[in-house]
Amino acid sequence: MSQCPVCDADLTLGDDILKGELLECDDCGTELEITSVDPVKVDAAPAAEEDWGQ
Repeated sequence: MSQCPVCDADLTLGDDILKGELLECDDCGTELEITSVDPVKVDAAPAAEEDWGQ
């Protein structure tokens, strides 16, 4: 079982998680990213930057 790095809520993760997968914390709504699967590590997802075609 992993915990949200923002609010420490328990996260329920399936057995088929993949590195780079995005999910949302049910408690605080923070977008999270799976950064490692063995051992499982979850961090806040980086904010997506707008691409204005530059």
